[in-house]
Amino acid sequence: MPPPPEFVHAPMHGYRGDDTRTALTHPRGLTVAISRQAGSRGTAIAHKVADILSWQVFDHDTLDYLVQNDTARSQLLADVPADAMLWADAQLAHLQRARNLSGSPDTLRLVRLVLTVAARGNVVILGRAAGFMLPPETTIHVRIIAPDEARIAYVAQELRMTRPEAAEEVRARDERRALFLDRTLALDPADLTAYDAVVNSERLGVEGTAQFIGWAVRTKQMFTELADEPPPPFTDLDELAGA
Repeated sequence: MPPPPEFVHAPMHGYRGDDTRTALTHPRGLTVAISRQAGSRGTAIAHKVADILSWQVFDHDTLDYLVQNDTARSQLLADVPADAMLWADAQLAHLQRARNLSGSPDTLRLVRLVLTVAARGNVVILGRAAGFMLPPETTIHVRIIAPDEARIAYVAQELRMTRPEAAEEVRARDERRALFLDRTLALDPADLTAYDAVVNSERLGVEGTAQFIGWAVRTKQMFTELADEPPPPFTDLDELAGA
């Protein structure tokens, strides 16, 4: 699987984290966790939000690549400060106890990766149940929706499918995502109380939806105490792929 092309931020190569292993009680910054219905333009919106905030985005392709590529994942985690790693491990243990977190070794690696990425803060995470795993105090959890017809039309155009084929693809994707959440955390994506906001991307468009989420982030920043020192950037996956 080739590295996702989205990673264009300059790496801080060789950074090995903080020397002191202090206990981190919450992530160092906010995370935008985006859940979405199939065909609701969630990927485009996630990248637009990251552009607006000048944050890094981890979409489903990037996360899957890191889970499957041991070298890339190990080098990425080597650049994570010790306190962030400790928080991620503690949060994983909490999920295993409180949410009866279960799954394959790949699933547990994915969950730990999501938690570690979020511990650094200032990141947009698309999918993979991130918003259900992270503390609400430092997470803006957004559900992107759109009418069925709009979602089917988008998938049909994007994948060059007939309308019946696109309708089946939309149904199958929604079903797979709901099944993953149910099997991993025994939760239902249709429970709207799990989100800070539910946004109809058909009404606002990609730009409008992203700006709305950016506004939510800035509002939450006003009421959230976060670490003063921003974390260094993550390693560039394009560089790791050549290792």
